[in-house]
Amino acid sequence: QVQLVESGGGLVQAGGSLRLSCAASGRTFGSLGMGWFRQAPGKEREFVASITWTGGSEFYADSVKGRLTISGDNAKNTVYLQMNSLKPEDTAVYYCAVGSSRKPFFPRSVIGYSYWGQGTQVTVSS
Repeated sequence: QVQLVESGGGLVQAGGSLRLSCAASGRTFGSLGMGWFRQAPGKEREFVASITWTGGSEFYADSVKGRLTISGDNAKNTVYLQMNSLKPEDTAVYYCAVGSSRKPFFPRSVIGYSYWGQGTQVTVSS
């Protein structure tokens, strides 16, 4: 059984910062990378950032480039999301996910991930 636990969400004023953490435990069947997605009320889940373990490539949604930074530790199956200069439109539930060799891994796509956490709420007030 694979479990992903996110932490670090909360309420912050616009312009503030938060750091999200996610730790995966259990057999992840060859983890290839990890990513962060978010879902606002009434909207579809969208890609935020991801990191691949081979080559250490990082990917970002255009809306977060320059403000959010992903980092991670392959050996520990952990991933972090440093969020700076937060905006009200960043308000959402943030989910971390693991891409594994169980199925094709697409770092920017919801369908490219095998395991998901329960999410952590991030609220940015104006």
